[in-house]
Amino acid sequence: MDFGSESLSRLVDEFARLPGIGRKTARRLAFHVLRSDDEAVARFARALTDVKSKITFCGICHNVTESSPCSLCTDVRRIDDQVCVVEEPSDVLAVEATGEYRGRYHVLHGVLSPLDGIGPEELKVKELLARVREQSPREVILALNPDTEGDATAFYLQKLLVPLGCTVSRIARGIPVGGDLEFADTATLGRAIQGRERMGG
Repeated sequence: MDFGSESLSRLVDEFARLPGIGRKTARRLAFHVLRSDDEAVARFARALTDVKSKITFCGICHNVTESSPCSLCTDVRRIDDQVCVVEEPSDVLAVEATGEYRGRYHVLHGVLSPLDGIGPEELKVKELLARVREQSPREVILALNPDTEGDATAFYLQKLLVPLGCTVSRIARGIPVGGDLEFADTATLGRAIQGRERMGG
């Protein structure tokens, strides 16, 4: 659609590239930016550039952070002998929101997906195994999405982790099959954390 402005059309195109944003919503967002005062737009632009320039990954858990190790890894109040394995950094926020878990985290940055060319080498699996060997946690909780790739990744990790001597559990099926942790309500996710099931071993 021709807005009579190349810059406005470009902004609509950029918003439309975001996940879950259609053209109609992209147009609304673009016009919202256009109506906003200069200071608000400058804050928005700074927030976007800061995300790319300041954020890195924690050298221990691989969560997003502005300094490594992250605040969760340096928090002495957390339980050291539990490690919760999640797919993405956004899943850490989802689990933390339940208030039911006080251990450590490990972010895989994805799941096994052979059709997409994602194998163990593309994930933080080697780093997880090294942590377990070095720190000997009592329990590793697999908080992976309950879909085909999440199930396959959980069983793959179970086979690698059980011989290392730790209990391997998986969060209970309070999360609907095919759902994402990021979008689960906190009560459901909290029950899933509490009702996790031991795997093998």
